[in-house]
Amino acid sequence: PTSICHAQENVLQRVLQLPVVSSTCETLQRKYSSTKESHPLMASVCEVYERGVQGAGALAMWGMEPVVRRLEPQCEFMCRGGILACRGLDHLEEKIPALQYPVDK
Repeated sequence: PTSICHAQENVLQRVLQLPVVSSTCETLQRKYSSTKESHPLMASVCEVYERGVQGAGALAMWGMEPVVRRLEPQCEFMCRGGILACRGLDHLEEKIPALQYPVDK
């Protein structure tokens, strides 16, 4: 699964590094933090939610490990899909130059 995860992470990292995506994520993070700081009740609700998401994520990872091990041979196909996704992303970046600019531009 390591090669599969690497291929999928590569695609995800590339998408997250696109200026239009990264600037959108930064804006959303600032808005979220600002909302938490200015509204104490909202901050407590958000903190409970964040702890729940962290716990659920850890539990999901623990539960999925045996499944991933069993599916390892079939997952090589997915690795090829990651490579195709990278090629598709290359094509998108070439055809849509706006992806290289932050949202405000």
